[in-house]
Amino acid sequence: MKTFSIQEINDVIQGEIVGNTSTKISAPEQLENAGETEISFIGNKKYEKLWANSKACAAIVNQDIAIEPGQNRVFIKVKNADLAMSQVLALFAPAPPIFTIDIHPTAVIDPSATIGNGTKIGAGCYIGPNVKIGENAIIYPNVTILDDSSVGIHSIVWSGTVIRERCHIGNHCILHPNCTIGADGFGFRPCPERGLAKIPQIGNVIIGNYVEIGANSCVDRGKFSSTIVGDGCKIDNLVQIGHNSKLGKFCIVAGNSGLAGSVTLGNGVIIGGSASIKDHTTIGDGAIIGAGSGVTGDIEAGKTVLGYPAVDARDALKQWAILKRLVKDSAK
Repeated sequence: MKTFSIQEINDVIQGEIVGNTSTKISAPEQLENAGETEISFIGNKKYEKLWANSKACAAIVNQDIAIEPGQNRVFIKVKNADLAMSQVLALFAPAPPIFTIDIHPTAVIDPSATIGNGTKIGAGCYIGPNVKIGENAIIYPNVTILDDSSVGIHSIVWSGTVIRERCHIGNHCILHPNCTIGADGFGFRPCPERGLAKIPQIGNVIIGNYVEIGANSCVDRGKFSSTIVGDGCKIDNLVQIGHNSKLGKFCIVAGNSGLAGSVTLGNGVIIGGSASIKDHTTIGDGAIIGAGSGVTGDIEAGKTVLGYPAVDARDALKQWAILKRLVKDSAK
């Protein structure tokens, strides 16, 4: 079991130690559940009241925290407790699954595929013709990478993922279990002979560097040209990104959200859980879409919208307040 002294932890996060304890830290844990050898964190002043009843011997706290740690307890004050705690979690993180050999004998790898040095490929994988996988990538068991696709250096592809033909994954990416890159876009048109005629989807998907895509999420290929996910984007579980959508850099898309076809996101857009974005909509740089919102038109850069249909957040809150008053008045 890993244990660290307070000084060893602070050597990593570079904060200010307040108080003293000789206890070796055995694990990080949330305040309410922490034991006497565990470290927690306080990222907001409203949680100060929980410290008195917590058994944690240490906490990483923001610099504006006013309470004292107490006897044989320690605070490490930092500018951003959430970011510092992520560094502590990395210290205690268990090792990833082990590969006893770099390329498992049950993996099927086409002779024309190119595999970089140090790359590991697990049991039951299929690597198709002309696939290129960069150095030090990790392809966990039962991954499918079809013809003419590529995976960049140091990228990790978890089990069950399918990367379809001609799709390209950048460097340092993480694709979580069972996500699908490059499925056909949803394109059909009424047809007298067949009812609904399928529109061929002949484009591909291009994913930038340092992108993370959650379990069971789908990024559909373009009808023509490419569906693009920009550098640094973080996509949660169960997210749908429709064909020919284009995401700028460092966008965040929370779980159960859906982008219809040809949606354009600027840089740094945040989309809350279960939000729905209409096709051919453009959302400007830094805009925030509240959870459960339905976006039916373009959103200006930097704007925050809420509701279904989504409107300016301040207007939405006013509307909800009026409805609440109306309900109260009608009940009298």
